[in-house]
Amino acid sequence: MTAHDVSELARERDRIRAAHLRPAGERPASSARGLHHTALISSDVERTVRFYQDLLEFPLTELIENRDYPGSSHFFFDIGNGNLLAFFDFPGLDVGPYAEVLGGLHHVAISVEPDRWRHLKAKLEAAGLDHAVHSEVSVYFKDPDGARVELIADPLGEMYGHVVR
Repeated sequence: MTAHDVSELARERDRIRAAHLRPAGERPASSARGLHHTALISSDVERTVRFYQDLLEFPLTELIENRDYPGSSHFFFDIGNGNLLAFFDFPGLDVGPYAEVLGGLHHVAISVEPDRWRHLKAKLEAAGLDHAVHSEVSVYFKDPDGARVELIADPLGEMYGHVVR
């Protein structure tokens, strides 16, 4: 990408910001109450439970049958603030490996307290899990099925010291 391309993209971002972004006090209230859950795919329910509950310390809150696919499970983890991370498994259906694709899920970012962030980062290291730390507040890694997860020590609604809500 050339410097000209980057400059054009920056101008377009500025145009969109000017046309659509309103100061916090001028924005209408959202029609949503919050993120109920984000659903990912699990190829092995127990392995996923061990990873998210035992390693990351997100309690398993429910494990039920998936109404959309016979024999499939739908299970949920508490990620705080009334939000859930959910999974489906599809036994007997080859869904293939996780792939980051244009228009698909890039990563799930979960806010944790700074002390908890350091604790969980140490657990990732002790488990030998490949990870990358950015800006000393974000740690990125992949779950057992390859989905990228970020633990971020910034408060909800902030990113690297910048308010994003």
